[in-house]
Amino acid sequence: MVVAGEGRQEDRDPAARTARIPSLAWQALRAGLDTGPVLVQVPRQGYVVALACQDCRTPVRCPRCEGPVGVPTAGRGPACRWCGLGVADRSRCRSCGSERLRASGVGERRTAEELGRAFPGVRVVSSGGAQVVACVDDSPALVVATPGAEPWAPGGYRAAALLDGWQLLDRASLDAAVEALRRWAAAAALVRPAAGGSTARVVLCGVPPHAQVPAVEALVRWDPVWLAARELADRVDLGLPPLRRHVLLRGAPAGVAAFAAQLAEAGHVLLGEVRATGPDEAVAVLGEAQGRPLAEDVRAVRAVRSARKADDPVRAVLDPVEGPR
Repeated sequence: MVVAGEGRQEDRDPAARTARIPSLAWQALRAGLDTGPVLVQVPRQGYVVALACQDCRTPVRCPRCEGPVGVPTAGRGPACRWCGLGVADRSRCRSCGSERLRASGVGERRTAEELGRAFPGVRVVSSGGAQVVACVDDSPALVVATPGAEPWAPGGYRAAALLDGWQLLDRASLDAAVEALRRWAAAAALVRPAAGGSTARVVLCGVPPHAQVPAVEALVRWDPVWLAARELADRVDLGLPPLRRHVLLRGAPAGVAAFAAQLAEAGHVLLGEVRATGPDEAVAVLGEAQGRPLAEDVRAVRAVRSARKADDPVRAVLDPVEGPR
């Protein structure tokens, strides 16, 4: 296991840490293709999943629904990923006025296209989304897959490059670090073991030095138990699940406010205020009171609202992994 851009690699290749596919990953893939298939893991499916301003890096948003703008397929112009509205190629940035765009998120289809040009004559297999490939044979091939869609290689992959690691680490989720490690380890486990003279390598790209990021450190050490213990200790200090339960309420503003008030009366702590996320939606997060079971109180409030046939629906999620947006 190697992290691109660390140690002497940075002296040889100053762009190793910022390049999407640094020279170390290219070398590992090229060497692996001499004897069999190699794996390239890409966190996102699709073509260009997000665009940003070339000058100030402000994300491009849809003028109609504020959704993210990307390029759905090769040869098509930018379009909103939420509502499908086409966006002009030369639209001005709302922050700096520039008309230049850059890809800030590249999916597995665009990656497969780029690698196919970089390795002419090599078979390229793309797996992700609705097109998941179950298995690949032992002949040389570039296999580009999203997490969880990696095909089984009976003889083991000869090398693996885990791209865009920052996308997994930057997810707005309580379990972002743990989930990143799970996805990286699942891909690395498909690579042929180094025993028996094998030179197979796994290269993690696009992450800070492993000493600064616990998930990367755990992968390099191949020690998920260490990361789990560290995460648990942090959550004990911060009063987060599983030590202290939380509930996320989302729905009609009046219903969320009433639901939160009833839980607060039972002693549970409203973390902040009931916040509107749209004209017809609000969210609230409450923490469990000491010695008071939050799940039972949520169930009781829902039962009362159901019996009254409340017309302001509220969805309650216990121990949410992702916070309110």
